[in-house]
Amino acid sequence: MDNPVLQRFIPYKIDISRMDDPRSDLTASQDEQSEAPDFDALTPPSELVGGDRTRDDFLDAVLGLDAPATAGDVADRAGHGVDAAREYLEWFERLGIVTQVTESPATYERNQEYLNWRRVQTLRTEYTTDELLDHLQTEADRVEKFKSEFAATSPDNVSIASHAAKTDRPIEEVWERLSAWRTARRRMSLLERALTTASDDTADSRSAV
Repeated sequence: MDNPVLQRFIPYKIDISRMDDPRSDLTASQDEQSEAPDFDALTPPSELVGGDRTRDDFLDAVLGLDAPATAGDVADRAGHGVDAAREYLEWFERLGIVTQVTESPATYERNQEYLNWRRVQTLRTEYTTDELLDHLQTEADRVEKFKSEFAATSPDNVSIASHAAKTDRPIEEVWERLSAWRTARRRMSLLERALTTASDDTADSRSAV
């Protein structure tokens, strides 16, 4: 992570029996709120269901999935039995951590949208609207700089090898810069979702008065 202030975040436990918004009593202090959030650490899934070794093994396995997998695949990744894998996959599906893709055979994939939703809820809890706007502006400025640097509107439109050859830069350096660009875009998306949700809640509360 290229910004040192993005390295800190205070994780918290969530009662898995009530998977709603993060607890309101766990808000950051004024000093903590002034620093940018560590987007990669926002509500890590291990904080949602962690604690048991077998459970953690299966959680690590499903979070590492990059394609739909069967219970047998997950069992192999976790180093446990297939029956246990089926039980945990069904439980993770109820929590929203995975989604079932096919039925015969049953395959599952990581539910990235759910994990992003948890991050959005944490942003809303930890930061005020003004602070979210400030962080959004910071990420938006970074994205604009990347656009100028690569003379492109998206990192997907840039060929790593071609750009490296044209600018006489190492391929690894170009890849890292493009990765940072994608990260800034993802952060913008999370911040915008947090702001949109906060705006909707405000409108609902006013209409209820």
